[in-house]
Amino acid sequence: MDILLLVKSALMGIVEGVTEFLPISSTGHLILAGSLLGFHDDKSKVFDIAIQTGAIFAVMLVYAHKLRETVLGLGSSPKARRFALNVAIAFVPAVVLGLAFGKAIQAHLFTPVVVASTFILGGLVILWAERRQSVAVRVESVDDMTPLDALKVGLVQCLALVPGTSRSGATIIGGMLLGLSRRAATDFSFFLAMPTLIGAGVYSLVKERTLLSVADLPMFGVGLLFSFLSAWLCVRWLLRYIASNDFVPFAWYRIVFGLVVLATAWSGVVQWQG
Repeated sequence: MDILLLVKSALMGIVEGVTEFLPISSTGHLILAGSLLGFHDDKSKVFDIAIQTGAIFAVMLVYAHKLRETVLGLGSSPKARRFALNVAIAFVPAVVLGLAFGKAIQAHLFTPVVVASTFILGGLVILWAERRQSVAVRVESVDDMTPLDALKVGLVQCLALVPGTSRSGATIIGGMLLGLSRRAATDFSFFLAMPTLIGAGVYSLVKERTLLSVADLPMFGVGLLFSFLSAWLCVRWLLRYIASNDFVPFAWYRIVFGLVVLATAWSGVVQWQG
């Protein structure tokens, strides 16, 4: 058993779990962390997508009551059916565009320089969104969303196909700009992540199954475990944080981190790998 490989898997799992639901881009951080750890071959790319499932299991645990209420109410509750329909509607655009352009995006945009640039751009967008004149809140809860609200958030999520953009950042900030409350936008972002990331993980594993073997199970198991644990802690913290705080600190983190990556890449201090 390669202990060093398991340590790298654990570190990548922690990076995934901590960054998946914060508006700072988990994919971007995984690309950068993988570059530093020498964890960027084709199998590693499958690993990066697969361990997102661990983070999703953590969200499902945090939102277990709402999930159970929705599933049990599908046959009798209009509210439950409307909520499930909204998640399905928001899920579709990313599936369509991901299948159409995902391969080209991975081939040309999954590089540290692109990630760093989108880190900075995304940070500037968050600063603009937080400092502009407040948008009137139309939707206080995910149960108040209409199918059109869901479709708009789903379209915004497609921006995250570009690595470094942040899926959670796009859907949360986009949702707020569309009139959702901070809590409603955050909650819906988490619920939308469930089919989006589970679907991406299953699709990647099936598509690239020839790269994998039974010997890879410990690596994937460790990554999933640490992704789950770190995501569970992070999601619980974030839900408390947004009750009385904005996303400005995350914006500055993105900008500073992006500038550091660009500076080290151009100076040659760090040899970032694509």
